Amino acid sequence: MKTVSGGVCAAKGFKANGIHCGIRKNKSKRDLSLIVSECRAAAAAVYTTNLVKGATLTVTKNNISDGYAQAVICNSGNANTCNADGIEVAEKMCGLVEKAVGIPAADVVVASTGVIGQPLDISPIADKIDELADGLGDHSNFAAEGIMTTDTVLKEYAVSFTAGGKECRIGGIAKGSGMIHPNMATMLAFITTDVSVSPSLLQKALSENIKSTFNMISIDGDTSTNDMVTVLANGMAGNKTITEEDEDYRSFCEALNCVTVYLCRKLAGDGEGATKLLECRVSGAADIETARTVAKSVICSSLLKAAMFGADANWGRVLCAIGYSGADVDVGKIDVGFSSAKGRIDVCKDGAGIEFSEEKAKEILLENEINIIVDLNSGEYEAAAWGCDLTYDYVKINGDYRT
Repeated sequence: MKTVSGGVCAAKGFKANGIHCGIRKNKSKRDLSLIVSECRAAAAAVYTTNLVKGATLTVTKNNISDGYAQAVICNSGNANTCNADGIEVAEKMCGLVEKAVGIPAADVVVASTGVIGQPLDISPIADKIDELADGLGDHSNFAAEGIMTTDTVLKEYAVSFTAGGKECRIGGIAKGSGMIHPNMATMLAFITTDVSVSPSLLQKALSENIKSTFNMISIDGDTSTNDMVTVLANGMAGNKTITEEDEDYRSFCEALNCVTVYLCRKLAGDGEGATKLLECRVSGAADIETARTVAKSVICSSLLKAAMFGADANWGRVLCAIGYSGADVDVGKIDVGFSSAKGRIDVCKDGAGIEFSEEKAKEILLENEINIIVDLNSGEYEAAAWGCDLTYDYVKINGDYRT
């Protein structure tokens, strides 16, 4: 397996584009993206657990209920959520794709991201859909830019792998900077692959994958209304279709995980106002659920996130977060440490503080990638979660997000 360029266009048969159509006031910001496969593809998706859901999720779920899709359209600047005509607008977006590229509306994944509760005018999209379609090509970066809201960097990645003796590729783009919390997918991500795999196994692979990837990110504790991750697999690599959980299936799952973990880290590091990427790695757990619960609780702690912003090795906040996580752990066995490019320092042993250099700890925590290391010393399971520090700028960004 190796990293390749191309994002969602790395796999055979996929083209993409992104343009400014006029939904967002800033004309330098792309706000409409399109991804198209040359042929119909197996499709899988996971959606937010928030009871308030964007209209696009309802339409997408209906469109891929047969396990197939061929295109993705997504706008930024408006979430199309809590609107009386939301479903109608989302369906019209699919119809515009059909008109522009000839793909049936029922084979279109549709997504929206941005402000909640404001009607989405279809006119800018209708006016620019032909320009969007005419520009389709190897433009994963344009598509990645078109789905960004408060993101400061685009997020795309791709790898190649082997299945059935054929070289296959899988790539993805994602957006997400705020309103991110582990209750399903926690943002928008679109993944494409040329591997041939049955829709049922594609869905199983994605559903299992998010448990240890997208479900393990938290920026601010808020679960969005529009979270969705989709995968399209068009089979153009020419491998024998994966229909059982064999070696090829495991290779695909490994490649999928490479892409999603990379995107998770990019999302966490680009949290609204963030200056640092935080990773909490838990080991020594009695079972996988305990490991995940502890890692998520630590990464979600606002007090810990604030301490990391201040480069304060306040390890008591780590233990505090573990204590209220609900996980069944023996506090008297827990070890805690911090590490970064500047080295590692242990700060807690067997649930109690140990002597350490505050100066060395400060040096470690001033880096822009911080590892929070937790050993429960009670088993063999491990998990990781990702987040960011909590800064003054987070409040500034969200104080006037709508206006």
